[in-house]
Amino acid sequence: MGDAIKLGIIICDRYRTCAGGKCLRALRNREGAFARYQGKEVELVGFATCNGCPGGNIEYVPQEMKRNGAEVVHLATGMIVGYPPCPRISYFVKFLREKYGLEVVVGTHPIPQNYYVTHTKLGTWEGAAWKELIAPTLTDEAIRCAYD
Repeated sequence: MGDAIKLGIIICDRYRTCAGGKCLRALRNREGAFARYQGKEVELVGFATCNGCPGGNIEYVPQEMKRNGAEVVHLATGMIVGYPPCPRISYFVKFLREKYGLEVVVGTHPIPQNYYVTHTKLGTWEGAAWKELIAPTLTDEAIRCAYD
C-alpha cells in the first residue's frame, strides 16, 4: 500500500474525557471525514484537546504532531456538533495551515443523527460557510444513526 498517511486529531476540550471511540471507529471504517482515506493506510500520530476556549493547544499541539510525522490534522466532529459549535473553528483552520503548513480537515466521525436533527431545527448550519465545514461529516441518515 505504500507509506501511511500520518494524522492527528484535535478535539474540543468539552469532550476531554472522551475515549475517542467514534473517531477511532470512523477512522477504522473510513467513514465521515475519514472516507477520504478509503483504500489507504493511515497512522494516528497524535490525539489531544484544544485545551478549552480560546484554544490554547491549537498553538502548540500541532508542532508535536508534526514532529511525529503528521501531514494532516483533523478538528474533531465535536467542534461542529457541540452546543454551541466552536466559534473559532474557521480561524483554527487558517492558523494551522499558515503556521504549520499542515492540511486541515474539519471533522472526524459522521455527525450523529441526534445532533443533525437538533442543529437543523436550530438553523445552526445555515449559510455557505457552515455547509462547507460540515460537508466531510455529513453522511446519509443510516450512518448518522449508527453514530448516535
